[in-house]
Amino acid sequence: MAITVEAVSKQFDGHSALEALDLEIADRTFVALLGPSGSGKTTLLRIIAGLAYADEGHIRFDGEDVTEIPVQRRNIGFVFQNYALFRHMTIAENIAFGLSVMKRRDRPSKADIAARVEELLGIVRLDGLGKRYPTQLSGGQRQRVALARALARKPRFLLLDEPFGALDAKVRQELRSALREIHDRLGLTSIFVTHDRDEAFGLADRIAILNGGKIEQYDSPEAINRAPATDFVREFLA
Repeated sequence: MAITVEAVSKQFDGHSALEALDLEIADRTFVALLGPSGSGKTTLLRIIAGLAYADEGHIRFDGEDVTEIPVQRRNIGFVFQNYALFRHMTIAENIAFGLSVMKRRDRPSKADIAARVEELLGIVRLDGLGKRYPTQLSGGQRQRVALARALARKPRFLLLDEPFGALDAKVRQELRSALREIHDRLGLTSIFVTHDRDEAFGLADRIAILNGGKIEQYDSPEAINRAPATDFVREFLA
């Protein structure tokens, strides 16, 4: 599904985090939000998710205005940097959590939930590890669990907030490849927040480079490399 960000503004304590920002994300596109700390990347992601609300402007999913719709009704998969796994639950229980807490009339059967968990363990390449606990896994494996949990309810969109920031370079590279493969295989629309240039250019179909709550350039990695639109983009990439 497509996402439209329309003239979105947000302030915190008088400071402008986003300024009348516009962004069009086509269906099944992988978009990276790239920029330095404080540029507005995470604020924009949280507003799209419904974890924060804009002061002005609109968010539309396939043309439907969802600006005032709460996060639990947006059918979003969200992956955080710190995994946010439940330490007292097994890997299978963590992945199943979002399905298990659905309202009774919407909740799948236990057998269907177990089948979905097994399917997701295969997708993220953690077959056979469902009975382990988060503390028994490496950082890269825990992030794969967080990704599987985000996918459990078959979300329309996958949003990721610097999910590989705490991992070493080799694991980051492996997870980047896995994430891109999953995005393509499931036909998702994905938005990935990062301050890492290589990560953005290695993953995304299109990159939005943010600075001071505004988008300096939004284009394919090739086009941005070939023709930086502003001095800021040129200096940031250098």
